[in-house]
Amino acid sequence: MKFATLIAEPWADYGLVDSGHGRKLERYGRFRFIRPEPQAMWAPSSENWRADGEFVPASDEDGGGRWHLDAGVPEEGWPLAWEDVRFQAQCTPFRHLAFFPDMASHWSWMREHVGDGSEALNLFGYTGVGSLALASRGAKVTHVDASKKSVEAGKANAALSGMSDLPIRWMVDDAAKFAAREVRRGRRYDGIMLDPPKWGRGPKKELWQLEEGLPGLIEDCAKLLDGDSRFLVLTAYAVRMSALAIGELVSQSLGHLGGTVECGDMAVREEARGLSLPTAIFARWSR
Repeated sequence: MKFATLIAEPWADYGLVDSGHGRKLERYGRFRFIRPEPQAMWAPSSENWRADGEFVPASDEDGGGRWHLDAGVPEEGWPLAWEDVRFQAQCTPFRHLAFFPDMASHWSWMREHVGDGSEALNLFGYTGVGSLALASRGAKVTHVDASKKSVEAGKANAALSGMSDLPIRWMVDDAAKFAAREVRRGRRYDGIMLDPPKWGRGPKKELWQLEEGLPGLIEDCAKLLDGDSRFLVLTAYAVRMSALAIGELVSQSLGHLGGTVECGDMAVREEARGLSLPTAIFARWSR
C-alpha cells in the first residue's frame, strides 16, 4: 500500500485564498466566503479578510450554525465550472456550498481510468459533479443518493453543462441497499466512487453510520468489480479514523483483484502562501 497526499490546486472558479485561526477564506466564482476550519491552526497571511458572507457555527457543538450573507449573494445559487463541467454553487445549511472542491484531484484521476462505454457507479453522489466529470469522458454512470433534492440538483447541473443527453442513471436510493441489490443482480462496474457521510438517513429513513456500515459496503463494492475493472475511490470527511484504517479495509477487500491501493490525506492548496490545508482522508484502488 502506498501513502500519498492529494492536494487540490486552485482553478478559475475556486481557490482557498487564506486560512488561519480556525477559519478559511475561499473564493467561489465572484463571491468570497469565510467558513470555520479547525485544522487551520496557524496564523492567517492577512488579518483583513474581505468576504461576501460567513458561516457562523452554533455554540452547542451540534454541527449547526447559520450563514450571514451580503444582500448580493443569490439564495438560489450561481453557476461555476470545473473544466467542462458546469454546476450550481449555493450556501447550504450544512456550511458547504453544494460541492466539495478538494474532490477535483479525484475527478481528474478517475477520468484517466474511464473511456467510451465504461460503467461507473457513484454512491452518495450528491449534486453530481463527479458523475458529470466521468460521463463527459464517455462513461455510463449510475448516480445514487438518498436525497431527492441532491439528485434533482445533479440533473440541473447536467442541463447547465449541456450534458442532459449523456448516459447517467439518476437514482434516489439508499446507497448501501442499492449496492447490495446490484450484487444480487450480478452487476459489475469498471469503476466505483463513494463519499459516504459520517451518518445519515436513506429515503425510507434507513440509518447510516460510517463505522458500522462501511466494511459491509466495501465488501459489496468489491463484488461489483472484476478482473477488468479499473478503480475504486473512497473518501471520508470529519471522522475519527485514519487514512490507514480505510486503506487497509480497501486493501483487504479488493486484494484478490490485484492492482494498487493508496491512501492518505486530501488537502487544498492555499493561494496566499502555498501551504496545504487538510480536508479529508481517502483510499483508492486502481489497475
